[in-house]
Amino acid sequence: MESFISKGRHFYVIGLSYKKADAKIRGHFSLNEDAKSKLLKQAKKEGIEGILVTSTCNRTEVCGFAAHPFQLIKLLCEHTHGTVEEFEKVAYVYKSKQAISHLFRVGTGLDSQILGDFEIISQLKTAFAHSKKLGLTNAFIERLVNAVIQASKRIKNETELSSGATSVSFASVQYILNHVENVSTKNILLFGTGKIGRNTCENLIKHTQNKHITLINRTKDRAEKIAGKFQLTVKNYADLQAEIRDTDILIVATSAQNPTINKELLYCKKDLLILDLSIPKNVAENVTDLPNVSLVHLDQLSRITDETLLRRKKFIPHAEAIISETELEFNQWLETRKFAPTIKALKKKLGMMKDAELDFQRKKLVDFNDEQAEIVSNRIIQQIMKRFANHLKEDSDSTDESIELIQKVFQLEEQAR
Repeated sequence: MESFISKGRHFYVIGLSYKKADAKIRGHFSLNEDAKSKLLKQAKKEGIEGILVTSTCNRTEVCGFAAHPFQLIKLLCEHTHGTVEEFEKVAYVYKSKQAISHLFRVGTGLDSQILGDFEIISQLKTAFAHSKKLGLTNAFIERLVNAVIQASKRIKNETELSSGATSVSFASVQYILNHVENVSTKNILLFGTGKIGRNTCENLIKHTQNKHITLINRTKDRAEKIAGKFQLTVKNYADLQAEIRDTDILIVATSAQNPTINKELLYCKKDLLILDLSIPKNVAENVTDLPNVSLVHLDQLSRITDETLLRRKKFIPHAEAIISETELEFNQWLETRKFAPTIKALKKKLGMMKDAELDFQRKKLVDFNDEQAEIVSNRIIQQIMKRFANHLKEDSDSTDESIELIQKVFQLEEQAR
Protein backbone atom coordinates (compact mmCIF):
# COMPACT_ATOMS: atom_id res chain seq x y z
CA MET A 1 0.00 0.00 0.00
CA GLU A 2 1.21 3.50 -0.86
CA SER A 3 0.44 4.76 2.64
CA PHE A 4 3.30 2.60 3.94
CA ILE A 5 5.83 3.87 1.45
CA SER A 6 8.43 6.49 2.30
CA LYS A 7 10.68 7.48 -0.61
CA GLY A 8 10.16 4.11 -2.27
CA ARG A 9 10.61 2.13 0.95
CA HIS A 10 8.09 -0.07 2.77
CA PHE A 11 7.65 -0.54 6.51
CA TYR A 12 8.94 -3.92 7.74
CA VAL A 13 9.41 -5.77 11.01
CA ILE A 14 12.01 -8.52 11.01
CA GLY A 15 12.99 -10.61 14.00
CA LEU A 16 12.94 -13.84 15.95
CA SER A 17 11.35 -14.84 19.24
CA TYR A 18 10.91 -17.62 21.77
CA LYS A 19 8.18 -19.15 19.57
CA LYS A 20 10.60 -20.68 17.07
CA ALA A 21 14.10 -19.79 18.32
CA ASP A 22 15.52 -21.50 21.39
CA ALA A 23 17.68 -19.66 23.92
CA LYS A 24 20.92 -20.58 22.13
CA ILE A 25 19.76 -19.12 18.79
CA ARG A 26 18.26 -16.05 20.48
CA GLY A 27 21.62 -15.56 22.13
CA HIS A 28 23.31 -15.49 18.72
CA PHE A 29 21.10 -12.54 17.72
CA SER A 30 21.17 -10.72 21.05
CA LEU A 31 22.15 -7.04 20.92
CA ASN A 32 23.72 -5.13 23.80
CA GLU A 33 23.51 -1.33 23.96
CA ASP A 34 26.79 -0.82 22.11
CA ALA A 35 25.72 -3.14 19.28
CA LYS A 36 22.36 -1.36 19.01
CA SER A 37 24.11 2.00 18.62
CA LYS A 38 26.41 0.67 15.93
CA LEU A 39 23.49 -0.91 14.06
CA LEU A 40 21.50 2.33 14.14
CA LYS A 41 24.45 4.42 12.96
CA GLN A 42 25.04 2.06 10.04
CA ALA A 43 21.31 2.19 9.20
CA LYS A 44 21.54 5.98 9.04
CA LYS A 45 24.46 5.77 6.60
CA GLU A 46 22.43 3.40 4.42
CA GLY A 47 19.44 5.76 4.33
CA ILE A 48 17.10 3.64 6.48
CA GLU A 49 14.66 5.73 8.51
CA GLY A 50 11.88 5.20 11.03
CA ILE A 51 13.93 2.40 12.59
CA LEU A 52 13.53 0.79 16.02
CA VAL A 53 15.74 -1.92 17.55
CA THR A 54 14.70 -4.05 20.54
CA SER A 55 16.55 -6.99 22.06
CA THR A 56 15.19 -8.83 25.11
CA CYS A 57 15.54 -12.29 26.58
CA ASN A 58 12.47 -13.34 24.54
CA ARG A 59 13.02 -11.66 21.17
CA THR A 60 15.18 -9.47 18.96
CA GLU A 61 13.47 -7.22 16.40
CA VAL A 62 14.38 -4.51 13.92
CA CYS A 63 11.65 -2.48 12.27
CA GLY A 64 11.89 0.39 9.83
CA PHE A 65 11.47 1.65 6.27
CA ALA A 66 13.56 -0.24 3.74
CA ALA A 67 13.48 -1.04 0.04
CA HIS A 68 13.65 -4.75 0.96
CA PRO A 69 13.54 -6.59 4.32
CA PHE A 70 16.98 -8.08 3.63
CA GLN A 71 18.47 -4.64 4.36
CA LEU A 72 17.26 -4.99 7.95
CA ILE A 73 18.21 -8.68 8.18
CA LYS A 74 21.72 -7.86 6.94
CA LEU A 75 22.08 -5.13 9.56
CA LEU A 76 21.05 -7.51 12.33
CA CYS A 77 23.42 -10.26 11.24
CA GLU A 78 26.36 -7.88 10.82
CA HIS A 79 26.03 -6.66 14.41
CA THR A 80 25.37 -10.00 16.14
CA HIS A 81 26.86 -13.50 16.09
CA GLY A 82 23.90 -14.81 14.07
CA THR A 83 23.98 -15.76 10.40
CA VAL A 84 21.45 -15.22 7.63
CA GLU A 85 21.01 -18.99 7.35
CA GLU A 86 20.18 -19.28 11.07
CA PHE A 87 17.84 -16.32 10.86
CA GLU A 88 15.87 -17.72 7.93
CA LYS A 89 15.12 -20.94 9.84
CA VAL A 90 13.41 -19.28 12.80
CA ALA A 91 12.60 -15.71 11.72
CA TYR A 92 9.50 -13.75 10.83
CA VAL A 93 9.12 -10.85 8.41
CA TYR A 94 6.06 -8.61 8.46
CA LYS A 95 5.21 -5.85 6.01
CA SER A 96 2.89 -2.81 6.14
CA LYS A 97 -0.36 -3.55 8.00
CA GLN A 98 0.87 -6.92 9.26
CA ALA A 99 3.94 -5.19 10.70
CA ILE A 100 1.76 -2.64 12.47
CA SER A 101 -0.51 -5.33 13.93
CA HIS A 102 2.51 -7.30 15.13
CA LEU A 103 3.94 -4.31 17.01
CA PHE A 104 0.59 -3.75 18.74
CA ARG A 105 0.50 -7.38 19.97
CA VAL A 106 4.12 -7.30 21.12
CA GLY A 107 3.84 -3.95 22.88
CA THR A 108 0.68 -4.90 24.77
CA GLY A 109 1.96 -8.19 26.18
CA LEU A 110 -0.19 -10.50 24.04
CA ASP A 111 2.86 -11.89 22.26
CA SER A 112 5.07 -12.14 25.36
CA GLN A 113 6.50 -15.46 26.49
CA ILE A 114 4.63 -14.93 29.74
CA LEU A 115 1.19 -13.56 28.82
CA GLY A 116 0.64 -10.01 30.03
CA ASP A 117 4.31 -9.27 30.70
CA PHE A 118 4.54 -5.55 29.93
CA GLU A 119 8.33 -5.18 30.21
CA ILE A 120 8.50 -4.81 26.42
CA ILE A 121 6.63 -1.48 26.42
CA SER A 122 9.40 0.23 28.40
CA GLN A 123 11.93 -1.30 26.00
CA LEU A 124 9.98 0.11 23.04
CA LYS A 125 10.06 3.55 24.65
CA THR A 126 13.82 3.24 25.18
CA ALA A 127 14.31 2.05 21.59
CA PHE A 128 12.35 5.04 20.26
CA ALA A 129 14.34 7.50 22.41
CA HIS A 130 17.59 5.95 21.15
CA SER A 131 16.54 6.24 17.50
CA LYS A 132 15.20 9.77 17.94
CA LYS A 133 18.48 10.91 19.48
CA LEU A 134 20.25 9.74 16.31
CA GLY A 135 17.67 11.38 14.00
CA LEU A 136 16.26 8.06 12.81
CA THR A 137 12.57 8.53 13.63
CA ASN A 138 9.78 10.02 11.53
CA ALA A 139 6.12 11.01 11.99
CA PHE A 140 4.96 7.46 11.17
CA ILE A 141 7.10 5.66 13.75
CA GLU A 142 6.45 8.30 16.44
CA ARG A 143 2.68 8.06 15.95
CA LEU A 144 2.84 4.25 15.90
CA VAL A 145 4.86 3.97 19.12
CA ASN A 146 2.52 6.41 20.86
CA ALA A 147 -0.50 4.39 19.67
CA VAL A 148 1.02 1.15 21.03
CA ILE A 149 1.75 2.88 24.36
CA GLN A 150 -1.84 4.13 24.49
CA ALA A 151 -3.21 0.63 23.84
CA SER A 152 -0.90 -0.81 26.50
CA LYS A 153 -2.09 1.72 29.10
CA ARG A 154 -5.75 1.01 28.30
CA ILE A 155 -5.24 -2.75 28.62
CA LYS A 156 -3.55 -2.29 32.00
CA ASN A 157 -6.33 0.00 33.23
CA GLU A 158 -9.36 -1.71 31.69
CA THR A 159 -8.44 -5.41 31.95
CA GLU A 160 -6.61 -7.72 34.34
CA LEU A 161 -4.27 -9.12 31.69
CA SER A 162 -1.25 -8.18 33.81
CA SER A 163 -2.76 -8.97 37.22
CA GLY A 164 -0.92 -11.20 39.65
CA ALA A 165 2.80 -11.79 40.00
CA THR A 166 3.99 -13.58 36.88
CA SER A 167 7.40 -12.81 35.43
CA VAL A 168 10.69 -14.57 34.82
CA SER A 169 11.95 -13.44 38.23
CA PHE A 170 8.79 -14.65 39.97
CA ALA A 171 8.81 -17.91 37.99
CA SER A 172 12.38 -18.58 39.15
CA VAL A 173 11.40 -18.17 42.80
CA GLN A 174 8.31 -20.28 42.23
CA TYR A 175 10.52 -23.02 40.78
CA ILE A 176 12.78 -22.91 43.86
CA LEU A 177 9.80 -23.15 46.21
CA ASN A 178 8.44 -26.15 44.29
CA HIS A 179 11.72 -28.06 43.99
CA VAL A 180 13.82 -27.20 47.06
CA GLU A 181 12.92 -28.39 50.55
CA ASN A 182 13.51 -26.13 53.54
CA VAL A 183 14.40 -23.26 51.22
CA SER A 184 14.58 -20.75 54.06
CA THR A 185 17.66 -22.53 55.42
CA LYS A 186 19.56 -22.75 52.12
CA ASN A 187 22.45 -20.54 51.04
CA ILE A 188 21.44 -18.54 47.95
CA LEU A 189 23.91 -16.67 45.75
CA LEU A 190 22.63 -14.12 43.24
CA PHE A 191 25.21 -13.28 40.57
CA GLY A 192 24.17 -10.17 38.60
CA THR A 193 22.08 -7.29 39.94
CA GLY A 194 20.58 -5.77 36.79
CA LYS A 195 16.82 -5.40 36.40
CA ILE A 196 16.04 -9.15 36.42
CA GLY A 197 18.50 -9.68 39.28
CA ARG A 198 16.88 -6.93 41.37
CA ASN A 199 13.38 -8.28 40.73
CA THR A 200 14.50 -11.81 41.58
CA CYS A 201 16.10 -10.58 44.78
CA GLU A 202 12.86 -8.87 45.86
CA ASN A 203 10.83 -12.00 45.10
CA LEU A 204 13.29 -14.20 47.00
CA ILE A 205 12.98 -12.07 50.11
CA LYS A 206 9.21 -11.80 49.83
CA HIS A 207 8.43 -15.47 49.19
CA THR A 208 11.23 -17.56 50.75
CA GLN A 209 11.83 -15.79 54.08
CA ASN A 210 15.51 -16.61 53.50
CA LYS A 211 18.16 -14.68 55.45
CA HIS A 212 21.14 -16.34 53.73
CA ILE A 213 21.23 -14.44 50.42
CA THR A 214 24.53 -13.16 49.06
CA LEU A 215 24.93 -10.75 46.12
CA ILE A 216 27.83 -10.52 43.69
CA ASN A 217 28.10 -8.12 40.78
CA ARG A 218 31.04 -7.07 38.61
CA THR A 219 30.30 -3.51 39.75
CA LYS A 220 30.17 -3.90 43.52
CA ASP A 221 28.49 -0.58 44.34
CA ARG A 222 25.38 -1.60 42.36
CA ALA A 223 25.06 -4.76 44.46
CA GLU A 224 25.62 -2.74 47.65
CA LYS A 225 22.70 -0.43 46.84
CA ILE A 226 20.35 -3.42 46.64
CA ALA A 227 21.92 -5.14 49.64
CA GLY A 228 21.48 -2.02 51.76
CA LYS A 229 17.78 -1.96 51.00
CA PHE A 230 17.30 -5.56 52.17
CA GLN A 231 20.24 -5.92 54.61
CA LEU A 232 21.94 -8.62 52.54
CA THR A 233 25.56 -9.72 52.25
CA VAL A 234 27.71 -8.46 49.33
CA LYS A 235 30.91 -10.13 48.19
CA ASN A 236 33.56 -9.09 45.67
CA TYR A 237 33.55 -10.50 42.15
CA ALA A 238 36.91 -12.09 42.96
CA ASP A 239 35.17 -14.18 45.64
CA LEU A 240 32.72 -15.75 43.18
CA GLN A 241 34.31 -19.22 43.06
CA ALA A 242 34.64 -19.46 46.84
CA GLU A 243 31.04 -18.34 47.36
CA ILE A 244 29.71 -20.87 44.85
CA ARG A 245 31.43 -23.62 46.83
CA ASP A 246 29.31 -22.81 49.88
CA THR A 247 26.00 -22.13 48.13
CA ASP A 248 22.98 -24.39 47.57
CA ILE A 249 21.23 -22.27 44.95
CA LEU A 250 23.05 -20.13 42.37
CA ILE A 251 20.99 -17.63 40.37
CA VAL A 252 22.81 -16.12 37.37
CA ALA A 253 21.33 -12.91 35.95
CA THR A 254 24.32 -11.35 34.21
CA SER A 255 24.26 -9.76 30.76
CA ALA A 256 27.53 -11.09 29.36
CA GLN A 257 27.78 -12.22 25.74
CA ASN A 258 29.61 -15.41 26.78
CA PRO A 259 29.14 -17.84 29.71
CA THR A 260 30.33 -16.49 33.06
CA ILE A 261 29.83 -19.82 34.85
CA ASN A 262 31.34 -23.10 33.63
CA LYS A 263 32.34 -26.51 34.97
CA GLU A 264 35.90 -25.41 35.78
CA LEU A 265 34.57 -22.80 38.22
CA LEU A 266 32.60 -25.34 40.28
CA TYR A 267 33.98 -27.49 43.08
CA CYS A 268 30.77 -28.65 44.69
CA LYS A 269 30.74 -31.17 47.52
CA LYS A 270 26.95 -30.82 47.88
CA ASP A 271 23.97 -30.49 45.57
CA LEU A 272 23.86 -27.23 43.63
CA LEU A 273 20.84 -25.87 41.75
CA ILE A 274 21.71 -23.26 39.11
CA LEU A 275 19.08 -21.00 37.55
CA ASP A 276 20.28 -19.14 34.45
CA LEU A 277 18.08 -16.10 33.79
CA SER A 278 20.33 -14.70 31.04
CA ILE A 279 20.14 -14.29 27.25
CA PRO A 280 22.56 -15.28 25.81
CA LYS A 281 23.01 -18.17 28.23
CA ASN A 282 25.56 -17.22 30.87
CA VAL A 283 25.94 -20.73 32.29
CA ALA A 284 27.79 -23.27 30.14
CA GLU A 285 26.00 -26.55 29.51
CA ASN A 286 29.07 -28.48 30.69
CA VAL A 287 28.15 -27.77 34.34
CA THR A 288 25.69 -30.66 34.07
CA ASP A 289 28.67 -33.00 33.63
CA LEU A 290 29.04 -32.73 37.39
CA PRO A 291 26.81 -35.29 39.12
CA ASN A 292 25.50 -33.02 41.87
CA VAL A 293 24.69 -29.98 39.69
CA SER A 294 21.23 -29.22 38.24
CA LEU A 295 20.77 -26.48 35.64
CA VAL A 296 17.50 -24.71 34.76
CA HIS A 297 17.33 -22.04 32.06
CA LEU A 298 14.77 -19.24 31.78
CA ASP A 299 13.01 -20.96 28.85
CA GLN A 300 12.03 -23.75 31.25
CA LEU A 301 10.97 -21.22 33.87
CA SER A 302 8.85 -19.32 31.35
CA ARG A 303 6.83 -22.46 30.62
CA ILE A 304 5.58 -22.59 34.19
CA THR A 305 1.80 -22.20 34.04
CA ASP A 306 -0.26 -21.46 37.10
CA GLU A 307 -3.66 -20.09 38.06
CA THR A 308 -2.49 -16.55 37.36
CA LEU A 309 -1.76 -17.27 33.71
CA LEU A 310 -4.99 -19.22 33.26
CA ARG A 311 -6.91 -16.29 34.72
CA ARG A 312 -5.14 -13.81 32.44
CA LYS A 313 -6.27 -15.69 29.34
CA LYS A 314 -9.87 -14.71 30.09
CA PHE A 315 -8.99 -11.09 29.34
CA ILE A 316 -7.44 -11.70 25.91
CA PRO A 317 -10.68 -10.88 23.95
CA HIS A 318 -11.05 -7.55 25.77
CA ALA A 319 -7.38 -6.72 25.15
CA GLU A 320 -7.72 -7.60 21.47
CA ALA A 321 -10.77 -5.32 21.17
CA ILE A 322 -8.76 -2.42 22.62
CA ILE A 323 -5.92 -3.13 20.19
CA SER A 324 -8.32 -3.24 17.23
CA GLU A 325 -9.81 0.11 18.20
CA THR A 326 -6.44 1.83 18.67
CA GLU A 327 -5.01 0.25 15.53
CA LEU A 328 -8.01 1.44 13.51
CA GLU A 329 -7.47 5.00 14.72
CA PHE A 330 -3.81 4.78 13.69
CA ASN A 331 -4.67 3.46 10.23
CA GLN A 332 -7.26 6.23 9.77
CA TRP A 333 -4.59 8.79 10.62
CA LEU A 334 -2.33 7.07 8.12
CA GLU A 335 -4.95 7.40 5.38
CA THR A 336 -5.26 11.10 6.20
CA ARG A 337 -1.49 11.47 5.86
CA LYS A 338 -1.75 9.76 2.52
CA PHE A 339 -3.88 12.42 0.88
CA ALA A 340 -2.56 15.42 2.85
CA PRO A 341 -0.07 16.48 0.10
CA THR A 342 -2.85 16.46 -2.52
CA ILE A 343 -5.19 18.52 -0.29
CA LYS A 344 -2.39 20.99 0.37
CA ALA A 345 -1.60 21.25 -3.36
CA LEU A 346 -5.30 21.68 -4.20
CA LYS A 347 -5.65 24.51 -1.70
CA LYS A 348 -2.63 26.24 -3.19
CA LYS A 349 -3.98 25.81 -6.75
CA LEU A 350 -7.42 27.19 -5.82
CA GLY A 351 -5.70 30.13 -4.14
CA MET A 352 -3.77 30.85 -7.33
CA MET A 353 -6.98 30.63 -9.38
CA LYS A 354 -8.71 33.00 -6.93
CA ASP A 355 -5.87 35.55 -7.07
CA ALA A 356 -5.85 35.48 -10.89
CA GLU A 357 -9.63 35.98 -11.08
CA LEU A 358 -9.62 38.84 -8.54
CA ASP A 359 -6.85 40.59 -10.47
CA PHE A 360 -8.93 40.30 -13.63
CA GLN A 361 -12.10 41.63 -11.95
CA ARG A 362 -10.16 44.41 -10.20
CA LYS A 363 -9.03 45.78 -13.59
CA LYS A 364 -12.46 45.34 -15.16
CA LEU A 365 -14.71 46.84 -12.44
CA VAL A 366 -14.33 50.45 -11.29
CA ASP A 367 -15.95 50.02 -7.87
CA PHE A 368 -14.47 46.59 -7.17
CA ASN A 369 -14.52 45.73 -3.41
CA ASP A 370 -11.28 43.89 -2.64
CA GLU A 371 -12.17 43.12 1.01
CA GLN A 372 -15.58 41.59 0.24
CA ALA A 373 -14.22 39.64 -2.74
CA GLU A 374 -11.44 38.13 -0.57
CA ILE A 375 -13.91 37.09 2.14
CA VAL A 376 -16.39 35.49 -0.25
CA SER A 377 -13.79 33.68 -2.37
CA ASN A 378 -11.88 32.38 0.66
CA ARG A 379 -15.11 30.98 2.14
CA ILE A 380 -15.88 29.22 -1.14
CA ILE A 381 -12.38 27.69 -1.17
CA GLN A 382 -12.87 26.50 2.43
CA GLN A 383 -16.16 24.81 1.51
CA ILE A 384 -14.60 23.10 -1.51
CA MET A 385 -11.62 21.91 0.54
CA LYS A 386 -13.89 20.57 3.28
CA ARG A 387 -15.94 18.55 0.80
CA PHE A 388 -12.88 17.04 -0.85
CA ALA A 389 -11.30 16.17 2.53
CA ASN A 390 -14.50 14.55 3.84
CA HIS A 391 -14.85 12.51 0.65
CA LEU A 392 -11.30 11.19 0.90
CA LYS A 393 -11.73 10.31 4.61
CA GLU A 394 -15.08 8.57 4.23
CA ASP A 395 -14.47 6.66 0.99
CA SER A 396 -11.19 4.94 1.88
CA ASP A 397 -11.77 2.12 -0.63
CA SER A 398 -11.37 4.48 -3.58
CA THR A 399 -8.91 6.96 -2.05
CA ASP A 400 -6.19 6.23 -4.60
CA GLU A 401 -8.58 6.75 -7.55
CA SER A 402 -9.98 9.95 -6.03
CA ILE A 403 -6.52 11.39 -5.42
CA GLU A 404 -5.50 10.57 -8.98
CA LEU A 405 -8.65 12.22 -10.37
CA ILE A 406 -8.20 15.40 -8.28
CA GLN A 407 -4.57 15.66 -9.35
CA LYS A 408 -5.52 15.18 -12.99
CA VAL A 409 -8.45 17.64 -13.06
CA PHE A 410 -6.56 20.40 -11.27
CA GLN A 411 -3.16 19.50 -12.76
CA LEU A 412 -1.60 18.95 -9.32
CA GLU A 413 0.87 16.20 -10.13
CA GLU A 414 4.01 18.30 -9.68
CA GLN A 415 2.67 20.27 -6.71
CA ALA A 416 1.51 17.12 -4.86
CA ARG A 417 4.94 15.57 -5.24
